[in-house]
Amino acid sequence: MTDKVFNVLFLCTGNSARSIIGEAVINRVGQGRFKGFSAGSMPKGEVHPVTLDLLKKQNYDVRQFRSKNWEEFSGPDAPALDFVFTVCDNAANEACPVWPGQPMTAHWGVPDPAAVTSSEAAQHIAFADTLRMLTQRIDIFVNLPLASLDKLTLQKKLNEIGSANVPA
Repeated sequence: MTDKVFNVLFLCTGNSARSIIGEAVINRVGQGRFKGFSAGSMPKGEVHPVTLDLLKKQNYDVRQFRSKNWEEFSGPDAPALDFVFTVCDNAANEACPVWPGQPMTAHWGVPDPAAVTSSEAAQHIAFADTLRMLTQRIDIFVNLPLASLDKLTLQKKLNEIGSANVPA
């Protein structure tokens, strides 16, 4: 089981900021043990420019990121998902597709940085906060002893990660 690569889907409504950041972070910190994906229930059709700017500044290759519908991950040709995390309140309250293989799910809601429009500086701070919060949660997740946890214990831990106040 230690050689298994776990497929993780991050869901949000627009798939332009939070879910894209989650995909980027898990692919970096998961070091080949996790493969991240992202999608939205009503994708914007493009990744938010501040998301791309922030990730570029953190040395992420942003060429592969695109805003896409979650239906791409519910069909027969989709990767088998092990975990699905919603990162915004709207996606958590929507009816999700039936995921083949019944992946484990949890809600890891974070504030929408794209909703901040007061100033360019405030917007960049909001996106950086999103990156920080998701990185801390994903760091905890990828370091769980997955092979030694039963499903109920793992589900409890996934929920705790999402409900914890992530320190600054």
